[in-house]
Amino acid sequence: MARVTVRIDDARHELLKRRARSVGITVAELLRPAIEQAADPRSGYVFTTQDEILSGVLQTLAIVAASIRRRSPDALEEGMADARQMLLDRGLLPPEQRP
Repeated sequence: MARVTVRIDDARHELLKRRARSVGITVAELLRPAIEQAADPRSGYVFTTQDEILSGVLQTLAIVAASIRRRSPDALEEGMADARQMLLDRGLLPPEQRP
């Protein structure tokens, strides 16, 4: 079986050890299901706090965009063009969306 080393701060390690001890398993046994889920391409992505924040921001922007579309389609198109340019400048557009 392969071995993986992950560095975490001491306080987090103590929390993991305490949690594992409370259910009678090792830290490795506690973490193994999360690792298996992250590695399984059929399972959902293991969300992080940043993903949850990004999801909320995207939902908010979708609502704002829908509102602007109803009021001023031209303003929406201009904003979308500006957003595409910012993404392009930062190398964040996939190849099929690049001009």
